[in-house]
Amino acid sequence: MGRQYWGNPLIVAQTDGPTITAASRTSCLPPGAKYTLPNNFWEVAGKMVRITAYGRISCAVTTPGTARFDVGLGGVVAFDSLAIPLNIVAKTNVPWCLEILLTCRTIGQSTSATLMGSGFWTSEASVGAPAAATGAPGSFLLPYNTAPAVGTGFDETSALALDLFFTQTVATGSMTLHQYLLEEIG
Repeated sequence: MGRQYWGNPLIVAQTDGPTITAASRTSCLPPGAKYTLPNNFWEVAGKMVRITAYGRISCAVTTPGTARFDVGLGGVVAFDSLAIPLNIVAKTNVPWCLEILLTCRTIGQSTSATLMGSGFWTSEASVGAPAAATGAPGSFLLPYNTAPAVGTGFDETSALALDLFFTQTVATGSMTLHQYLLEEIG
C-alpha cells in the first residue's frame, strides 16, 4: 500500500490582508497570519508545506501590469511566482486563488537549505481569460513561463518567519487577500 499523507494546519488568516495598491513588494498577510517556523523545521529533505490563498484583484485596461507572489523565509525569497501578466480588459474586484507547494530539497546552515516550489494562480484578471459570461477564468502554473527550480538557499537551523508577498509592476490596480492557510504536509 502507498504512504498516507495528512495536512497539519500551521496558521490561518482570520481577517483580510491589506489592500495593496503600490507598485512595490508588500506582505499580503494580516499580522496575525504571519508564522515563524521553529529552528530545524525543515528537518529532512522531502518535508513539504502548502500555501493556499484566496482574494480579490483589480487591474486597469490601459496598463494592467503584472502580478507576482513570493514566499519569504526571513530575508530570503524561497519561492517566486515570477511576473504573471494581467488581463488587458479592466477587471474590478474579481476573485483569485493561489496554491504553492514547497518541498525541502536540502537541509543545513548558512545557505545550505533549499526548497523546490511550484503551484498555480487562477483568476479572471489573468491575461487571456475570457469575459466571465463566455468562459472560465485563466489559470497559470507557477513559476510563470519557466520550469520550476530550487530557490535561494537559507539557514534552516534558525527560526524563520514565513511571509507571502505580492508585487504589481504598476500602481493602477489593487489586491486584497481574504483567506490564507499554511499547512505542513506529512
